[in-house]
Amino acid sequence: MALLGQTLPRTLHGSANTPEAVQVLAKAEKYSKQAIEITPTLPKPENLTDENFASAKNQTLAMAHSGLGLVFVRQGKNAEAIPELEQAIKIDPNPDPVNYYLLGMANKITTHFDDAITAFNKCAAMTGPMQVTCKSQAEDAKKLSTTQLSAPK
Repeated sequence: MALLGQTLPRTLHGSANTPEAVQVLAKAEKYSKQAIEITPTLPKPENLTDENFASAKNQTLAMAHSGLGLVFVRQGKNAEAIPELEQAIKIDPNPDPVNYYLLGMANKITTHFDDAITAFNKCAAMTGPMQVTCKSQAEDAKKLSTTQLSAPK
């Protein structure tokens, strides 16, 4: 469920307002919320150590929170996306740069410029295809912070 909740909104192209997109985002939201609800209650299989089981649960929860955060971003609910993306990053042992990028965008749109800059800089520090985009977004957020008031937390 968590994997579907994360993958569906990432593979969606175009406007989030089309009937198909609304349906896909609703499914992704449902799957992500179910995974967040069910994962903590799963019993540990006998063949897994406590550490490996905790890690697997955290990875699943990180995917679910990431998916839910992206659903909210695509729906324009950026303030709701922020805590989901923060949670995804917090519990993932190897945070996904896409989650830092999305967190940066949600913070930038909600005029939390310092938080946006921090998220973009963390994304930009990770080697990969997001690096250049995140550096550019960090610079843009810095410029905006000098011309616009930041929203209070």
